[in-house]
Amino acid sequence: MGELTRTEKKDLVSLFHGNQGYPAVPQPFERDIFLLGTYIAGTFYIENMDEIEPGLQEDDRLNLFREPENPYDKHAIVVKTISGEKLGYIPRKDNLIFSRLMDAGKMLFARIISKEKQGRSVEIRIKVFLHE
Repeated sequence: MGELTRTEKKDLVSLFHGNQGYPAVPQPFERDIFLLGTYIAGTFYIENMDEIEPGLQEDDRLNLFREPENPYDKHAIVVKTISGEKLGYIPRKDNLIFSRLMDAGKMLFARIISKEKQGRSVEIRIKVFLHE
């Protein structure tokens, strides 16, 4: 019975203190949380969209950046390709919560769902994710 008690105590110590007496600290759990499906606004105004569009593929990752000094929208979030080419903006109707999350230090990104050329502009549907 004394042997069983010592083994149980040893297991509890290794559970709380890890191997060799060092604390067992869990590794961070990273995940991408889907927030919303939307589109990229303002593609019509991107001068080199004809050059950029052929290189855009479904599931491409896009970077989101805050533009708090934007004169038209203080909650503006610009959408760029991984290589830094501007595609447009998160629509104003969708950017309030996203801008607050980003201002609080949260990392958001998007992935392309689909694209459809419409004259000079391109309708690019995206999913926005929170990386945590």
